[in-house]
Amino acid sequence: MEFELTVDENTPVFVISVAAQLAGMHPQTLRQYDRLGLVTPGRAAGRGRRYSARDVAVLREVQRLSQEEGVNLAGIKRILELENANDLLRQRLSEALVELEELRLQLVQRRRVFAAGPAGDIVAMAPGRRPTRESAGTALVVWRPRGERRSG
Repeated sequence: MEFELTVDENTPVFVISVAAQLAGMHPQTLRQYDRLGLVTPGRAAGRGRRYSARDVAVLREVQRLSQEEGVNLAGIKRILELENANDLLRQRLSEALVELEELRLQLVQRRRVFAAGPAGDIVAMAPGRRPTRESAGTALVVWRPRGERRSG
């Protein structure tokens, strides 16, 4: 029997010693970063810190910004906050675009075509259909919502 175990990158699974080793840091450094709010690990039942794969990636980025770019910890904290805010905004934009597309599809499905009936009355027709001579006169009137442009 074979099965695949997948763990979400946000699942806190690493104890502090393992996370420190994976990030190439001393455990005391991780504690300090937790106090400063640079990384916020999960907590186990006994209040021990548990780090996720995402936390380890953030720790590596903190180290890179500090050592290679010369950014101080306050600057790093601000960079991380802005990146998180940017990620949230991108997610919200993506959700809004999906909702907009759903609304656009609903609008397209609600389009109605009208024709003049034999007595001069207005008859609703299915989009893409032309009235028969018996059901309407020779004029076909198409209603378009305001602001919609004709193609072609």
